[in-house]
Amino acid sequence: MKLIFRAFKATENKELCEKYLAGHIQVLVNYGITNITTNNKDWMDWDCVYCVIAEKEDGTIVGGVRTQIADKINELPVEKAIGKMDPKIHDVVSGYYSDGVGELCALWNAKEVAGMGLSIMLVRAGIAALNQINCNTLMGICADYTLKMFRKVGFVVDNSLGNKGEFIYPNENYVARVLGILNAKDLSTAEEFDRLKMLHLRENPVQICTEIGTNDTNIEIDYKLIMNK
Repeated sequence: MKLIFRAFKATENKELCEKYLAGHIQVLVNYGITNITTNNKDWMDWDCVYCVIAEKEDGTIVGGVRTQIADKINELPVEKAIGKMDPKIHDVVSGYYSDGVGELCALWNAKEVAGMGLSIMLVRAGIAALNQINCNTLMGICADYTLKMFRKVGFVVDNSLGNKGEFIYPNENYVARVLGILNAKDLSTAEEFDRLKMLHLRENPVQICTEIGTNDTNIEIDYKLIMNK
């Protein structure tokens, strides 16, 4: 399979944002989830949102992830998601404002590429692109079944929030955890393989390479990770 990973600022490409959102909504509906805090169009007009999408050669989007930078105007998705359950999340975010803090959110991949390992490739690309913007600390929220993947790229559970880091979200069928990367620049908490992958993408944001996915699936990816700021 051949894919293009394209990074862009949300306000620079409304058409791609619309396609990204449509694909994400379809995946959520397939899982019976309708109350995700990022499931709206507001973010498309914010100057603090950056996206990475996975496209097939025909232009079909089969996955994506976004980063929203805290701007003291729009709450991060994690604040909206758990703020009523644990208001301390606002203090955590505000404590990192001066250093540049953001959230990796709205990760999805289409059913046709499920099980190929595309999610972690998108996450690595999304984190790699952060060296182009002011984001030294990265947060996130994830379900139990994706925790291992997020830990690989350097996220750690914030046990000071909720029930030792756990929340019932987005519904009673899921347990979510609030995550943080203490340093999104040197990626020191990531596993070595993933850290080196992300640093290589930072050094070479435009490249074509073959990634080894789940079950040794070969995916040729045309990385286009330079974005307008």
